[in-house]
Amino acid sequence: MGSKIQRITPNLWFDSQAEEAAKFYTSVFPNSEIGRIARYGKDNRGGAAEGSVMTVEFRLDGQPFVALNGGPHFTFNEAISFIVHCDDQDELDYYWEKLAEGGDERAQVCGWLKDKFGVSWQIVPSRLSEMVSGPDPERSERVMKALLRTKAKIDIRSLEQAYEGE
Repeated sequence: MGSKIQRITPNLWFDSQAEEAAKFYTSVFPNSEIGRIARYGKDNRGGAAEGSVMTVEFRLDGQPFVALNGGPHFTFNEAISFIVHCDDQDELDYYWEKLAEGGDERAQVCGWLKDKFGVSWQIVPSRLSEMVSGPDPERSERVMKALLRTKAKIDIRSLEQAYEGE
């Protein structure tokens, strides 16, 4: 995983699924790997079993993460999400299907989903930012309206049609 320390690394707090989550996420994204795994010692404050996984360092498409088994004290919510920019519908479909599997279907709106670990993701077209913040406010408004009508996975073509006024 290299010796240079990333300045900012997201840390994800799990109850006890840190290693399972890291393995799952690295199986979904290319250019991903699991790095160092730290284990709890016999004298730990949280009462975790000696030798059980404490942290897992991993990379998703080159971005470093840390997963911590910290117990049930904190859970994920939609206040933090990870955006996955997709170049085409096939890529968007792939990430949506993989990350949504076993997740909370109620969270699936406007390209958002909550995976089986409770982590929120936004699976969006790479052009979305350009379309909603472009110089033509009418085009941007049409795209936002189309996006807000989306109750699950985004259909890129429908956003492009809204942008073009079709």
